[in-house]
Amino acid sequence: MTLFAVTYQVFTLTNSSLAVGAVGLCTAVPVIAFGMLAGSIGDAMDRRKLVLFSSSALAVVSALFAVQAFLDLRQLWLLYVLAVVEALGVSLNAPARRTFMPRLLPPNLLPAGAALNMMTMHLSSTVGPLLAGVVAAAWGLKACYLIDAISFGAALYGVFRLPPMPPEGSLAKPGFKAVLEAVTFIKGSSVLTGAVLADLFATALGMPMAVFPAMNAAFFGGGPQTLGLLNAAPAIGGVIGSLLSGPVGHVSRQGRAMLLAGIGWAVAIVGFGLSTTLWISVALLAVGGACDVISVVFRTTMVQLATPDKYRGRVSAAEYVVGLGGPQLGNFRAGAIASLTTPGLSAVIGGLSTIAGALVLWRTLPGFAAFRAPLPDD
Repeated sequence: MTLFAVTYQVFTLTNSSLAVGAVGLCTAVPVIAFGMLAGSIGDAMDRRKLVLFSSSALAVVSALFAVQAFLDLRQLWLLYVLAVVEALGVSLNAPARRTFMPRLLPPNLLPAGAALNMMTMHLSSTVGPLLAGVVAAAWGLKACYLIDAISFGAALYGVFRLPPMPPEGSLAKPGFKAVLEAVTFIKGSSVLTGAVLADLFATALGMPMAVFPAMNAAFFGGGPQTLGLLNAAPAIGGVIGSLLSGPVGHVSRQGRAMLLAGIGWAVAIVGFGLSTTLWISVALLAVGGACDVISVVFRTTMVQLATPDKYRGRVSAAEYVVGLGGPQLGNFRAGAIASLTTPGLSAVIGGLSTIAGALVLWRTLPGFAAFRAPLPDD
């Protein structure tokens, strides 16, 4: 809901896709600069405690978003600053949280666990923008921010109920040396390198969300309800993809499957850029979201299988930097290109570039494309 509210508030203040894309840049830069260092912290302490601390900090940031809305400050710089602070908190939180699943599930259930994780994420991403559109129309953006701040109570309770999650083996000393060790480990694995680059190409080149407000204003009436529907559409597809992901656990050549899913995402984005009909645009974004969740399930499984626990915080941080920083850079790219051309052409260019990137990876990293994972019955 806060992502929707910030996007809508910035566009309302500026009427600029570039300004909306800059929100993504405010998120991406701290993630890229701090994410790997945060991962080294996660390999040096109880990860559950780190998630509790960072979740509490994020609750405070959400409360500050609500305060600025209730005071009607209308300051673009303040929204950008809060986006930066929030990104720093999530950089601590998300990599540590990603280490939980392999500690709670056996290896043969990791694909199912990844699918369930993605389903819950996409359910929230579906309900959030749709609810935010209705709430914003009825009570304003301040209500969206307030609901998000209150919801952190449930998140903190969930983490509190988990068992302690200290790293296995010797603890890494946080710092740049630990980061360099993880980077060297990733570079030495074609599976990890391919998984990271495939996701980076799909998001940094293809993410279209920064053009949603402009596309909504140009073709779909410009109201918050239709913008909420556009924002929710990829997540709706993600929920459907998660629910139908049972056969994914039986795919052994997961690198190739991840590349094919990324190409499917890109084709859907090209179609969205060419569409001027709301239901077609929503359907295409939903198809793209379904392809994306399948790609992420494969990526998560491969990364967890290929990473020993002592590196898991830092490798999860690298995955997170790409998984969150990539889309935000992609949103900035989409907004910048849209300001120079048109929103639709920006989406088309992004989709075609993503297809080209996937084909390059297929050609240059054959070990990644040929990777075979153990099947659930193995």
